[in-house]
Amino acid sequence: MLDKLVIANRGEIALRILRACKELGIKTVAIHSTADRDLKHVLLADETVCIGSAKSTESYLNVPRIISAAEITGAVAIHPGYGFLSENADFAEQVERSGFIFVGPKAETIRMMGDKVSAITAMKKAGVPCVPGSDGPLDNDEARNKSFAKRIGFPVIIKASGGGGGRGMRVVRTEAELAEAIAMTRAEAKSFFNNDVVYMEKFLENPRHIEVQIMADGQGNAIHLGERDCSMQRRHQKVVEEAPAPGITEEMRKYIGERCTRACIEIGYRGAGTFEFLYENGEFYFIEMNTRIQVEHPVTEMVTGVDLIKEQLRVAAGQPLSFSQSDIQIRGHAIECRINAEDPVRFLPCPGKITRFHAPGGMGIRWESHIYSGYTVPPHYDSMIGKLISYGENRDVAISRMRNALGESIIDGIKTNIPLQQEIMADENFQHGGANIHYLEKKLGLQ
Repeated sequence: MLDKLVIANRGEIALRILRACKELGIKTVAIHSTADRDLKHVLLADETVCIGSAKSTESYLNVPRIISAAEITGAVAIHPGYGFLSENADFAEQVERSGFIFVGPKAETIRMMGDKVSAITAMKKAGVPCVPGSDGPLDNDEARNKSFAKRIGFPVIIKASGGGGGRGMRVVRTEAELAEAIAMTRAEAKSFFNNDVVYMEKFLENPRHIEVQIMADGQGNAIHLGERDCSMQRRHQKVVEEAPAPGITEEMRKYIGERCTRACIEIGYRGAGTFEFLYENGEFYFIEMNTRIQVEHPVTEMVTGVDLIKEQLRVAAGQPLSFSQSDIQIRGHAIECRINAEDPVRFLPCPGKITRFHAPGGMGIRWESHIYSGYTVPPHYDSMIGKLISYGENRDVAISRMRNALGESIIDGIKTNIPLQQEIMADENFQHGGANIHYLEKKLGLQ
């Protein structure tokens, strides 16, 4: 097992990693910015290193300083969490060239799956169902691009190959809009991702967002841990996630899960990962793979009983998977609400000091967060301050427990999105299950 590990992240995921390390007897090094001296995991870690100012580029995105922190503390591995550098192939490469273990896939795998065009090519080769598209990047040949669109059928969507977070995509409904849309998306992609490669796909009007959690050891073993529904979204950002996905049968789970695990074996995948799909009319369409642990991993843990972070650490240490596909059983239902420090009406970040805090509890409730009474939420980072997870023997029980837990939660001194989460849990269409990715925005009047 690993001896000492640098946690190259902050907030709730850093605390989650620290807890897993403690269970496995791994010593921890918490790196932090000057704004994060009072983070809970920093207070609990075996060692701490301040690596820079509150500005992310001078701290959590500063590769030389992170590697230096590993060197001076004698760590053997670095866990990137999610966000920041977690899907940065150059970072993974520099970590391993410097003699440390990167807790995640190989750099070449991250690079391949981070480029949407190469990812789709690899998935098609492995038999993973994909959205009909241009099967490669678009060039400046207008006639060729129009022929792609006619073959695929309008509406189509133009996407940046290096895109993410809702940026670098544009829906096109008529041939007359096509050339301008490609040019605008290409310019946006160059600006945001320094990569102007774009491609075309069929635009699905009312899909759900279904993702499959996988774990692979890079030694020829890969398993899937069922699916999650992440369709409750606002501006392409997930708000509520649940497992298993409503309406997905055991046969469908086996079908898509087997294709994902086969793909992992073919590309030599190592670690935790997520295959993301659009799902419409009983069909799955691959959109991307996240080569890291996901924010919503707790709902999968709740229904499978598998600690995904601990398994990540075991795999990084060179151990084979500690379970096989036949060991994975989906039991009950779990829901996760992301709790953000934000105005629930205007959706603007709301940093500040938490004057009073009370975590919810009770049967089937899990609270993942770094906050506490007296903690000041800084304005420099993502607004998510916690994740509230409920578990029940079925979906109705999980919803009921979540409603109770949201009502018990006390976070005074700042505004949070708890009122929005309460509204979602009380919504009849959500309670029925199977809402599409546009539902929440339409409900909030954002479309």
